[in-house]
Amino acid sequence: MGLVQNLSGVKDGPAPQSGTTMPLLAIVYFSISGTTEALAHAVARGAAGTAEIALCRIVGHDIVSGRFQNENLLETIDGADAVAFGSPTYMGGAAAQFKAFADASSDRWSAQRWTNKIAGGFTTGACAGGDQLHTLTYFSILAAQHGMLWCGLDIPGGEDPGGRNRLGSQLGLATHLVDGVLPQSDLLTAEYVGQRLARMAGRNS
Repeated sequence: MGLVQNLSGVKDGPAPQSGTTMPLLAIVYFSISGTTEALAHAVARGAAGTAEIALCRIVGHDIVSGRFQNENLLETIDGADAVAFGSPTYMGGAAAQFKAFADASSDRWSAQRWTNKIAGGFTTGACAGGDQLHTLTYFSILAAQHGMLWCGLDIPGGEDPGGRNRLGSQLGLATHLVDGVLPQSDLLTAEYVGQRLARMAGRNS
């Protein structure tokens, strides 16, 4: 099944149990080329020291006959205080693999088991205007379905001295490759997303 990594070193294994002194941030993402994974790891770096971190990567064999089957990953989110959703933007929306995970969360929706968890999101596309906003909007609606509290970016686009929030997306992190590489400013933005989610989760716990 898909890997859940507990980052406090870096080690593989089950997510930290609830009751730890720091909040738990679950970073749930699908990545095929490694770009979204690089963003997920940057989110984790930003939250390090402020939250326990569970990197939850959605992989192909989590999905059987079109259905997401990784109950361990869903249970990790059950125990999290904050969740970051991540997916590349494909054909104007989140990848099908991520959507399969979202659809599998419907049992949690029925019981509102994720109510009041802090949520945020990140995505990457082929172009600067590659409809990444639609993916972030989908993430925020998914969070609203679950009664979660959405945490956007509080960095005004074009106003940050370090160039963070380069594409000016306040809903969440949107990025694209420049000459085949993720800009450092986008990785710094991802780190800030992690920091902000961890900080908000700490206030909410």
